[in-house]
Amino acid sequence: MQIGGIQKCSLIDYPGKVSTVIFTQGCNFRCPYCHNSSLVSLKKNNSAITEEGFFNFLKTRIGKIEGVVVSGGEPTIHKDIKRFLKKIKNLGFFVKLDTNGSNPRVLREVIDKDLVDFIAMDVKTSIENYCKAIGVSINKNLIMESIQAIKNSSINYQFRTTVVKSLCNEEDIKDIVSLIGNVKQYVLQKFCGSTAVLDRKILFQEEYSNKQFEAFKRKYEIILTEG
Repeated sequence: MQIGGIQKCSLIDYPGKVSTVIFTQGCNFRCPYCHNSSLVSLKKNNSAITEEGFFNFLKTRIGKIEGVVVSGGEPTIHKDIKRFLKKIKNLGFFVKLDTNGSNPRVLREVIDKDLVDFIAMDVKTSIENYCKAIGVSINKNLIMESIQAIKNSSINYQFRTTVVKSLCNEEDIKDIVSLIGNVKQYVLQKFCGSTAVLDRKILFQEEYSNKQFEAFKRKYEIILTEG
């Protein structure tokens, strides 16, 4: 597995669990607001983390953390993702996978093989405006297939949208809510500008105020608690 970075301890990336976050290198999307722009290219960045080094570290975390978040980039573009997830599971960790939903076949496989315990999928915007938001052309049916594959599974999951006004306005959010239907969790995230974004022109565009964003959260977020 090509590794672009690691966060040794996180209290927020895996809901309810202390986790380590591993970032795979490379992504098939080019979202202009991406804050992990150094992870987009498949070319190696300056990270010196090898897979062997990662697993040696992970073994030292047994009993100290509960889960591992596999993020990116986009983990599902890698042919060895199933092997990689299995190695993590074999160490006894819960596994959360972050994905852009572009590879429903891979998602179905990792779900069916019990290689993941939680999936978080980014739903970028309305289906109509998807290609603009992700910066590339895509068969939009793949996104809808991924949503259904996740919803039809028995694992925990979360759909989430980063709200960037020029790419995802309130009408787009309404369309997303209609698209995903009845779900366990749908979470809105406010775009926070950073010089690390893929396209800095996005930093000079008007965004929703905190007050407007909080109103969207109250109106559209879905968070169901079990029990």
